[in-house]
Amino acid sequence: MKDKFLINIVPGDTFLHKLSGTTKVRLFVALLVFITMSFDLRLILPVFILTLIGVISAKPNWKQVKLIMSVVLFFNLLNIFLFYVANPTVGEYWCGQLTMLGKLNNYFVFPVETFWYLFVRLIKMLTNFMVSLWFITTITPSEFAAGLYSLGVPYKVCTVVSLGFRYIPDIARDYENIKISMQLRGVEMDAKRTKITERLKQMVLILVPLIITSFDRVQTIANGMDLRGYGRNKMRTYYCEHESTKADKIFQFLTLILFIFSIGYIISVNVWPPQTRMWCPIVWR
Repeated sequence: MKDKFLINIVPGDTFLHKLSGTTKVRLFVALLVFITMSFDLRLILPVFILTLIGVISAKPNWKQVKLIMSVVLFFNLLNIFLFYVANPTVGEYWCGQLTMLGKLNNYFVFPVETFWYLFVRLIKMLTNFMVSLWFITTITPSEFAAGLYSLGVPYKVCTVVSLGFRYIPDIARDYENIKISMQLRGVEMDAKRTKITERLKQMVLILVPLIITSFDRVQTIANGMDLRGYGRNKMRTYYCEHESTKADKIFQFLTLILFIFSIGYIISVNVWPPQTRMWCPIVWR
């Protein structure tokens, strides 16, 4: 369990893991549409909380998740900072007014609406990340392929996606093994003792042969699939898919409601545009 990779090859034993691939893929797509359609914090925040609970309940490899979360949070905060530097009064465009808290000079001002917009933007980006993280930690490559196929994606494309996801853990495992072997032979790759340029050079020396080897593996698999007649039929089934359970039916119903609400919301916003581009408690109080 300690060495478990972020991408699951074997289905887990938690409640979310036991949902079918079709249910998970459809819910994932519906959530992305729901998050993308609006900057309303009242809609985004509940999804963030629920997906955070979903990630925790999936019991992922927390060592890897914490690292990914740290990188994503850093770049999102950098994005927010650069957004403010580029336009400190961007809140006026979204909220329709500016309420000044103070200013550093004529350019760097501190409007409440700008800070509110940047906060909502940060939550929205983090929610997208949490939805993706929940999806990755609860689905297997075969379930992903089956879910895509249920949406009408050609099964050959689904197979390519499945194989791609299956090779990520293999490449990561081989990379770690080669890295340890190189360190045993005296190649220093410790972050505290080696410059980042030297470590990047060693990483390239490891990854390039791995990528080339992966292409050879893909060619071998492709030849084997051709010999077994893969791709001759117009349709196929997936061994990983099971009949819809009660939980699957509930989640599929909620996904349908979520998708209908999203479509209705998008239509209503275009037909009856609101006074401001985003909900702000200062403007709407």
